[in-house]
Amino acid sequence: MGILTDITAGDPRKLVKPVFFTVLSDLLNIVPVVLVIVAVGLIFEPFIHPGAPMNIAGLWWVSAALLLFMVVIFLGEVGAYRASYRGAYAVAADGRAALAEHLRRLPLGYLTRRDPGDLANMIMGDFTQIEHSLSHILPQLFGALILPIVALIGLAFLDWRMAAAMFIALPVAVLIVLASSGVQRSLGSRHIRAKINAASRLQEYLNGIRVIKAYNLSGSRFVRLEKAFRELMRESIRLEGLLGPVFLLAVASVRAGLTVLVLVGVYLLLGGTLDILTFVIFLVIGARVFDPLTTALISFPEFRYHALAGERILTLQREPVMQGSGRPPEEHDIEFASVTFGYGSGAVLHDVSLRMPEGSLTALVGPSGSGKSTVLKLVARFYDPQSGRVFFGGDDVRGMDPEALLTKISMVFQDVYLFKDTIGNNIRFGREGATQAEVEDAARKACCHEFIMKLPLGYDTPVGEGGTTLSGGEKQRISIARAILKDAPVVLLDEATAFLDPENEVDVQKAISALVAGRTVVMIAHRLKTVRRADNIIVLDGGRVVEQGKHDDLLARGGLYSRLWTLQQEAQGWSIAG
Repeated sequence: MGILTDITAGDPRKLVKPVFFTVLSDLLNIVPVVLVIVAVGLIFEPFIHPGAPMNIAGLWWVSAALLLFMVVIFLGEVGAYRASYRGAYAVAADGRAALAEHLRRLPLGYLTRRDPGDLANMIMGDFTQIEHSLSHILPQLFGALILPIVALIGLAFLDWRMAAAMFIALPVAVLIVLASSGVQRSLGSRHIRAKINAASRLQEYLNGIRVIKAYNLSGSRFVRLEKAFRELMRESIRLEGLLGPVFLLAVASVRAGLTVLVLVGVYLLLGGTLDILTFVIFLVIGARVFDPLTTALISFPEFRYHALAGERILTLQREPVMQGSGRPPEEHDIEFASVTFGYGSGAVLHDVSLRMPEGSLTALVGPSGSGKSTVLKLVARFYDPQSGRVFFGGDDVRGMDPEALLTKISMVFQDVYLFKDTIGNNIRFGREGATQAEVEDAARKACCHEFIMKLPLGYDTPVGEGGTTLSGGEKQRISIARAILKDAPVVLLDEATAFLDPENEVDVQKAISALVAGRTVVMIAHRLKTVRRADNIIVLDGGRVVEQGKHDDLLARGGLYSRLWTLQQEAQGWSIAG
């Protein structure tokens, strides 16, 4: 049952309909074999009983029945085809959507640890393998086993010696298949890892193509990609080269049953204990029975290989999502209580305690790598801290439904991502169902309405995946418009003015100032002049809070904030020497 659970990505009930119709179709295919046996009996009757006339009328009736069952078999095959293929495509489509939804609910840390090529291959490639097994292999595999079982039972009543001779080699073939199952799994797992690595390196190659061109790393000089492809080639050859002979041996063992059948039949005929009609019947059925058995044996290693893909999917589906069912409170102040957090073995934040009152503007500043962006991600509950607690409105965020918490938060981060859709719809992601007037109002506040209207289709202008058709500053402003439209009580801004020219930076600062009223705003800024009016400036260094207070107070202390401010003032007069 475990392998059926794997191959269906956790729902073996999906097999019931396709297997039922395929088995029914295969059972219908047995009827012509039976009719052929009847016809053979009628033809041989005068030879067995000399002087008896040939039953011509009976042969016509058998022929008519064969013609009728051609239609019946066609209808059965159509039903089996529809059940198998529609069911397989439905399993893959529903499974992909469910897995994507599951990924959305996982902690962000899990996703960043996984190779994106691996996840993409799982959602597309692994489900394609399951789809292929459910449509082309598994129903046919069940059907291929039905005919031999029915034949064995029926022929045993006719002559148990000949039935035993026909299937005497089958246990040997089964033992060969079972004995090689461990090798199948090992080789299949290695091949999947090589395939995932090759896909990941290819994605890395395509994503970094600009750097590759700039530094002349193209073609065979990109060693990691070449090694990944060659490793995949070796594992593919190893998989086929080692398993192929094993299953050819199993097929030969099954086929040997026909040879044994002929030898035993001739021996019994010469001994006078078997009549010629029974011998012919076994030959006719034997020629028909061994084809589906051969198909089953050849398909089985592919079935086992595809089951590994299902196992990978189930492993990911069992990955625990972020827990919590509570609704966030109506209060919107944020507090960190002795929070320690790291993305790997080392900690990024060390025993951080801070408070961001409701309705205030809190600025996070400090050198790169000091933990500023990590604070925002913990507020949004993209991660949970290793120790300490994060409070939202006085309640621990661990007890809250992550999606309910995010309804309270608008975010604008440095790594802006726009979907492959229109500009209007990208802004409208902030609030589904927003009117065009509301979208345009948000765009005006984010200082992007004017450049949008200059585009060929205005708000209906499509953008490339990730926003590749827009500049960095344009993407940032659309992202800010999306956050404004959401109108959430908490706003998180990660260097929201990083890509803006001075003119637009002033306008965006006005929009951010408008957001402060009645909202809890937490912003990261490297340009310290943008946070001079913040209610509280928290200075981070090495993952620890080293200073906090208002701008003038921090300057007066002469600490890290004062040094950063001085350096930025000096940098304003910097120029490239002539």
